[in-house]
Amino acid sequence: MVTKDKNPSKIKLPEEFIKKMQNLLLHEWNDLLDTWQYLPYQGLRVNNLKISVEDFLNAGIFALQKIPWTDNGFYYNYGTRPAKHPYYQAGLYYLQEPSAMAPAACLDVKPGEKVLDLCAAPGGKSTQLATMLQGEGLLVSNDLSKERVKALVWNLEHWGAVNTVVTNEEPAKLADRFSNFFDKILVDAPCSGEGMFRKDMKAAKSWTGYNNEMCSTLQTEILSTAAKMLKPGGKLLYSTCTFSPEEDEQVIIKFLEDHPDYFLCELPVYPGWDTGRTEWVDNRNKRAQDLVKTRRLWPHKIKGEGHYLALFQKDDKVIIEQQNNLTWTENKKIDTLATFMAENLTKPIEGNLIQQGNYVYRVPEGMPSLQGLKVARPGWFLGILKNKRFEPSQALAMGLTIKDVKRSIQFSLEDKDVKRYLKGETLLVEGPKGWTLVCLEKYPLGWAKQTTDNLKNYYPPGWRLLD
Repeated sequence: MVTKDKNPSKIKLPEEFIKKMQNLLLHEWNDLLDTWQYLPYQGLRVNNLKISVEDFLNAGIFALQKIPWTDNGFYYNYGTRPAKHPYYQAGLYYLQEPSAMAPAACLDVKPGEKVLDLCAAPGGKSTQLATMLQGEGLLVSNDLSKERVKALVWNLEHWGAVNTVVTNEEPAKLADRFSNFFDKILVDAPCSGEGMFRKDMKAAKSWTGYNNEMCSTLQTEILSTAAKMLKPGGKLLYSTCTFSPEEDEQVIIKFLEDHPDYFLCELPVYPGWDTGRTEWVDNRNKRAQDLVKTRRLWPHKIKGEGHYLALFQKDDKVIIEQQNNLTWTENKKIDTLATFMAENLTKPIEGNLIQQGNYVYRVPEGMPSLQGLKVARPGWFLGILKNKRFEPSQALAMGLTIKDVKRSIQFSLEDKDVKRYLKGETLLVEGPKGWTLVCLEKYPLGWAKQTTDNLKNYYPPGWRLLD
């Protein structure tokens, strides 16, 4: 059973925030205030691209409790160290705040759809969307921050997502390329972060530097830009981790006023979930009553932090002009890659292969050209061409299964060579020569190259364990 633990740290809440929330919540304020006496709940989400929930639970590595609003999310107790477990290195789960699992879960993505995660870093929601796609369709994950996009790339590669493109662009530049393109869009908008004060004390300290009105202006702009990229009949989920009505209900009403071709969809109500507050907007607005279809997640009512969710649908009767999206024309035959696949894989990797410099990628099906955009990953990163040979990438290893390769070595959880491999050490193991997929049980960890009497370690330096 997951426990409710006292928080040994004292969180100093901004006075202006306290006054505002007292006025908004009235008698509920004391209940919310009480939550800061306790540590935030912690969660993990199972990677169903690699392992079923049933198999993960049967492994019995942690004490877990189901998170109601997602099929593969679980609470775990303080004192548990899941990031230190080899299953984490194998990408079998993602560590994620429980409420943060709700937005992607409520978007109801189906395999084969074209999906955009517009404000995606560090990548928790993108890994969730990639899982829902099950390797089919397309996921474009974008973040404006050059530094944060590095974490986004790492998380998606670690997750084993193979149908993902990562961009580092202004939303408006993406809209020029992807007009009326996506079936589903997630906008987890930048916000004042009030709902994360308990989880991140830095957010509380920096709150006075944020202006709710400034944030709402940015959010409205991002949401309107995202709307240009949604197909008629498509769905767009807007979420924040703030309590602020200026950034939540009031943004929704402004968007509906400006976009008559959009309407709100009813979201599910799980235990403790509240509806949006109609009294926090101008009730003379004819769309105000629709806010009961949106959802508020309060820390004093659920086992999680603060979140707000609103799901829009675009009218399927909207008439759009024919788009002239540029398409990929390159589908290269790369001899060294073909040789590598013939020697090391049980079947070749099919699809649109491109070469950028010495880097080789497989572009997801249906992806327009990205020419002129800032792109961190144009597709599944397969490897590097080096002196007329092909060296496979870590992303390739994490996107394969043990059945996809001709040579693999499997270690048990108890085997000391697992930690040695994850620390980048050469392993004194004999076997057939060539590229070898190193696995924890049947789950890939990375590459090694078998010589006569050892495995030369190719686990990336930036991924290695330090202790």
